[in-house]
Amino acid sequence: QVQLVESGGGLVQAGGSLRLSCAAAGRTFNNYLMAWFRQAPGKAREFVAAITRNGGRTFYADSVKGRFTISRENAKNTVVLQMNSLKSEDTAIYYCAARIYDYAAIGSSNYDYWGQGTQVTVSS
Repeated sequence: QVQLVESGGGLVQAGGSLRLSCAAAGRTFNNYLMAWFRQAPGKAREFVAAITRNGGRTFYADSVKGRFTISRENAKNTVVLQMNSLKSEDTAIYYCAARIYDYAAIGSSNYDYWGQGTQVTVSS
């Protein structure tokens, strides 16, 4: 089992920035590819970004490319999503997820563990 806890969400104006963190506990953190997903009201959960086990490769949804950055620090069992130039359409609950296979997948069913989520609200 891997327990994931997100933090850092909140209310921000359009154009602003937020930094989300996900702390992992349980099995060896660097055995997992880590990802962020988000879910807006009335919409399906969607892939945002992912990072491989050693942090060597990152993947982004087109909608966030150039604005969001995913990173991880294996010594601290933490993955971070830095979000800049936020837009109202980024408003959603953001979830951290872990996947045992070290290649990114955009479907949420491919991930083994999930956090409870953190709310991000961007006001226009």
